[in-house]
Amino acid sequence: GAEALCHSSLAASLRHPDPSHAQRFYENMGLASELCKSMLHPSEVAAMLKLKYGGYIPKTMASRGMSLDQLQGRDFCYGMLNKVSRSFALVIQQLPFELRDPICIFYLVLRGLDTVEDDMKIDMKQKAPLLQNFHEIIEKDGWNIKGIGDTKDYILLMEQFDKVIAEYKKLKPGYKAAIKDITKKMGKGMCDFAEKMGVDSLEEWDLYCHYVAGLVGHGLSALFSASGLEEKSLAKELDISNTMGLFLQKTNIIRDYLEDLEEGRIFWPKAVWSKYAKHLSQFADKPDDKVSLAALNELVTNALAHIPGCLKYMRMIQNPMNFRFCAIPQVMAIATLAEVYNNTNVFKGVVKIRKGLSCKIILETNDFSSVRDAFRYFLNKIKDKIPKDDPNAPKTLERVKTALRLLGPSTGSGICATYTNAMLLAGTVASSYYLYMQF
Repeated sequence: GAEALCHSSLAASLRHPDPSHAQRFYENMGLASELCKSMLHPSEVAAMLKLKYGGYIPKTMASRGMSLDQLQGRDFCYGMLNKVSRSFALVIQQLPFELRDPICIFYLVLRGLDTVEDDMKIDMKQKAPLLQNFHEIIEKDGWNIKGIGDTKDYILLMEQFDKVIAEYKKLKPGYKAAIKDITKKMGKGMCDFAEKMGVDSLEEWDLYCHYVAGLVGHGLSALFSASGLEEKSLAKELDISNTMGLFLQKTNIIRDYLEDLEEGRIFWPKAVWSKYAKHLSQFADKPDDKVSLAALNELVTNALAHIPGCLKYMRMIQNPMNFRFCAIPQVMAIATLAEVYNNTNVFKGVVKIRKGLSCKIILETNDFSSVRDAFRYFLNKIKDKIPKDDPNAPKTLERVKTALRLLGPSTGSGICATYTNAMLLAGTVASSYYLYMQF
């Protein structure tokens, strides 16, 4: 069983005690744990193995053993992207080659801006000018800064940010203009919120999410249009571009309640949580209380209101590769909302969907039909979990039903398909065991 696999891998690591083997051992142990979580979902196990061993994950110079701080140009940017967001590094591979570099640089520029905002060690006298002028900083050859960042990867990004700037300057003028415009707007918005201790009203919550995520949607639409792979008019679809970002950001904020609380960050809107508690931390003190769950469920219900706009946006995307890039995070978000809804574990730790399910979503989100089936499946999961005595139950049910009507009937395939073939399960388990014995 899993224990035998662990002992086998440990023995191998002791026979070959070099750093690269030890690193691979710990990575494999993590994969073993995720495979065990998905053993009752054989299609997820198959998806994990296919994604890991099927050539879907590109090899960067960093992944081949080269030190990230020694890399230059595109190699540094893609190696850094893999460090600061493995999930985005994988999703970006869904894009047409024309858009990969612009969107990689776009992400790293905004990650640099976000690193400045998140570093609580910086006082506002230093932070405000950085946030407000970051759109000009990305035009300065050789610019970098030391001592900023709350992880070693973010510190390295900022210390070698000149490499990101060098690649930004190689982009086509249309791409650079879009990136600079969004960086300017986001920096201003972040500065406006930097000294606040949280968000108060739901309108303010929407505004904050607009600055940190909705503007990303604006930028992506502008980049898509500039590439010529989508209609020029897409760049003008600001409302639904914003909605795509808000849906993702609100999902993350809801899920990350405890992590943010422990870091001293408050992103749950006071207008909601103050209905149920005097202090936001009370939910962590009483995670199983119905009042705690009512606050959580109200925020999930708020996020569900963005689904119609997200569906409208995805229907407008014409290029199949652009579609996958946009749709995969949206399906991940609705899957996460289905997981966190009415779930006391949100107040005890970070709730995430199974890695196997994530892999399945990445592999099977190919067109609007697969998106429709996935959304229908996860919305029905939420519907089945709605407590009758929840104060927001009627509104939650209404929003679920509205989204289901927009989706239309299920095709009965894709992500939500259920596999019950015993031979498939046996074969998947056997292949998993074989692969682990090779580690």
